[in-house]
Amino acid sequence: MIVLDVETSGIVPAKHSILSIGAIDFNEPSNQFYDECRVWDGAHVDDEALAVNGFSRPEIIDPVKKTEAELVRAFLAWALDRPNDLTLAGQNPSFDRDFVSSACARAGIAFPFPFRTIDTHTLCWLHMTENGIVPPLARKHTAISLNVALEYCGLPKEQKPHNALGGAYAHAEVIARIAYNKKLLPDYDLYKIPWMKKTS
Repeated sequence: MIVLDVETSGIVPAKHSILSIGAIDFNEPSNQFYDECRVWDGAHVDDEALAVNGFSRPEIIDPVKKTEAELVRAFLAWALDRPNDLTLAGQNPSFDRDFVSSACARAGIAFPFPFRTIDTHTLCWLHMTENGIVPPLARKHTAISLNVALEYCGLPKEQKPHNALGGAYAHAEVIARIAYNKKLLPDYDLYKIPWMKKTS
């Protein structure tokens, strides 16, 4: 499983660009990928997106950075070297999957990942309900954000601005704790798993 997080210039894969990709091989978490790129020519840029990921407009057009196509090729080379499954996982992995898919299409590269993904929102919802906890609601739908999932797993809130590799770290640790009742990354070793107080 590959835990993936991308930062982008907006939320529409067809018109916005990837800015960075962070990924962790869940089965070998020391094996990680992180790199950045400049926006593709003609890509739309939303200030709201830059406020979340912390990139400035000069940074996202820096000609020294890789193109989006070069970035996605580097990520695929890393990902396809994994001996384990290529299932993508994260908080909202369909968002990340669709951006990588669109970047592949723009670059004329075959998209190698499966359509089905694993998301921490669903894992957290299931774990809560199995333990008699009512998942939070907002505007008549579940409100399990990444920060809610992190808090539920005994972890600190995500860093701001949001970094793609930091996001992948957070997603991977949540998955490990909820799905396997174990800690995964040294960065979070000091934080106990709340429902395993006697052993964590």
